[in-house]
Amino acid sequence: MKPIKMKIPVWRWILKAFSCGIRAIIFLIPGFSSGQVRIDTLYPSAWSANSVNAVIFRKHSLTSNTQYQFTSFYDTTGTVVVGRRSPGSGSWEWKRLNYKGRAGDAHNCISIQLDGQGYLHLAWDHHNNRLNYIRSSAPGSLDFEPMQAMTGHLENQVSYPEFYRLPDGNLIFLYRDGSSGNGNLVINRYDCASRTWSRLHQVLIDGEGERNAYWQAAVDNKGGLHLSWTWRETPDVASNHDLCYAVSRDGGLHWENSLGQAYRLPITAATAEYIRRIPQGSELINQTSMTCDGSGRPFVASYWQDPGEEAPQYHLVFKRGKKWISSSGGFRKTGFSLKGTGTRSIPISRPQVLVWGKGKTFRAGILFRDQERDNKPSLASSKGPGFRNWMVSDLDEESLDRWEPTFDPDLWGSAGILNLFLLKVRQLDAEGLGMDQGSPVRLLEWQPPQNQ
Repeated sequence: MKPIKMKIPVWRWILKAFSCGIRAIIFLIPGFSSGQVRIDTLYPSAWSANSVNAVIFRKHSLTSNTQYQFTSFYDTTGTVVVGRRSPGSGSWEWKRLNYKGRAGDAHNCISIQLDGQGYLHLAWDHHNNRLNYIRSSAPGSLDFEPMQAMTGHLENQVSYPEFYRLPDGNLIFLYRDGSSGNGNLVINRYDCASRTWSRLHQVLIDGEGERNAYWQAAVDNKGGLHLSWTWRETPDVASNHDLCYAVSRDGGLHWENSLGQAYRLPITAATAEYIRRIPQGSELINQTSMTCDGSGRPFVASYWQDPGEEAPQYHLVFKRGKKWISSSGGFRKTGFSLKGTGTRSIPISRPQVLVWGKGKTFRAGILFRDQERDNKPSLASSKGPGFRNWMVSDLDEESLDRWEPTFDPDLWGSAGILNLFLLKVRQLDAEGLGMDQGSPVRLLEWQPPQNQ
């Protein structure tokens, strides 16, 4: 793999810095993120006629332990492909499984996660249909047991499956039961010792038949399970509103708000803690990302348009003391509307959020793609504790069209190395398909400089 070198005139970033004011400084010169960026092509051609292989709610596109790193995606025929390599190796081993997905619907992504014993868990092809779930036949294996149920209950209207590994090696599985504007959040737990799933909550967040929650989740290093979500009133994306929060300190069984006050379950619109009030029609996106720092403090990334703004901006929402704060990147200029149903062809991606460093070097980063920046994979970074000034850099020079960032959370958490899944994809409104014949799967590796 060769480092990516950026050759951009100094005058360009100076003009951009002045045009964006003091909130956002645009760095387009080597030094901020170049020098430690590496790009590797993993697979010659994967499905790219829509964004199903590159949606942000793939939890996850990459997963790893000390022995192997795994990835999965649909090939150009819609067949599920799984690959593995030894950590740091450039040589991948691939297997096409005897399963296909309805890749023409961008909701129907593949999510994977390794448990603490090294078994790979895989769920695919979901948009209000029965659960498709398999587990590897042995630790580290590319062979799988037959398709199976988890609990056998509430598994006929599954959407947005997500795996999260707890520090004890057990797994949490989240999914929506129901439909857009009328669905509930279900949570299962996997026990490595017995290799069985159990139901923790069949309705953790209740839409009460009037709305549904679109969530993002994160596990801190002590096993705290953090959730934040937006509400949606109807299938129209424009009906998204507000940001809410809950945390479980015991692996998903009991839940409380950020002040330590216990929730009476299920959580509803009336009982939820609102960490940011955002009205409908604010171009608020759903299903973004959150993370935690070493002290277990949550950080949420999303985008929306505040009153008086000309364009939706990326925002970082975090807590200082007893108060939730929102920091706007402020560097976007182009407006757009999310109004409509189904998957939208949006000029920016939903963001991924990272935190790293300690003390004076503590930073938060937002990974994103923006048509204003020619749809390149980009990183906005700001220094804590206030996160007031945002620096932006492109991590690669290739346009990825309608790609959204997904990465290996296990490698980032254990080694501070970002492995970012790259795939150039099309996306037309309302599940439309481009005529693409496929794009190569690539892996971007980046480490933050020690002084940033």
